[in-house]
Amino acid sequence: MNSSRRSPVTTRFAPSPTGYLHLGHAFAARFAAERGQRFLLRLEDIDTTRCRPEYSAAILEDLAWLGLTWEPEVWRQSQRQPAYRAALERLRKRDLLYPCFCTRKEIQAELAAMGGAPHPGLDGPAYPGTCRHLSADERHQRLEEQQAHCWRLDVARAASETGPLSWCDQARGKIAAALEQVGDVVLARKDTPSAYHLAVVVDDAAQGVDLVTRGLDLRPATHLHRLLQALLELPTPEYAFHPLLLDENGQRFAKRNQSATLRAMQQAGLSPQDVWAAVDACPKSNG
Repeated sequence: MNSSRRSPVTTRFAPSPTGYLHLGHAFAARFAAERGQRFLLRLEDIDTTRCRPEYSAAILEDLAWLGLTWEPEVWRQSQRQPAYRAALERLRKRDLLYPCFCTRKEIQAELAAMGGAPHPGLDGPAYPGTCRHLSADERHQRLEEQQAHCWRLDVARAASETGPLSWCDQARGKIAAALEQVGDVVLARKDTPSAYHLAVVVDDAAQGVDLVTRGLDLRPATHLHRLLQALLELPTPEYAFHPLLLDENGQRFAKRNQSATLRAMQQAGLSPQDVWAAVDACPKSNG
């Protein structure tokens, strides 16, 4: 570990309360808790259409049942909207965001018209940039008409301001931020005032998280997060990635698989020790 890191090391587990936790969550929570002298719990509940209070309560209950402990204060992203709006406004004032009026169907049609395999982005095929080229007058008119839109980050413009960036993977060392892999991601929608990518960066900095642990599936998002940290003048944590747990069919655990939830296991009479044994016995994917 980098000896220049401030002490104590702070990690966090930040699930979304959209269902009951499963074995994969237990593994991720333990991975983070074992690496932090301060271990935080944060509920990423900004998706108001899918997050439910009973799942939030179950997360705390299930983790405590497993024997995990965390700092007393539990942050909820639903209570952090002013901080996200302030971050968005900073980016907007620097002309680093633009309104996108495209529907998903229109984006798919544009990608199909371009021919060839679409360039991959973080959340599917990279946005082709249709609305990036709208004039200021057209953007203003469409906003005045209250046309449905989201706000996208102009990654090329942002990268030209920051210059080359890098971040530290504890297993691999210094990693150059590959911003060409990011695409113009959505940072805010009408029904979700802050996207995951912005909220997690703002909250990690506000909570003093200096070691971010996450699954290997989220490794590509780190390139974007490093860019947002630079744009918002936030500290850059180190990163540690864990493999993904697989079920008996070789598939990643999912909340829809109710038999694998911690709640179902507890109700079936299993002990926390049984659950940890099951976690350790699961096959793991490094890709």
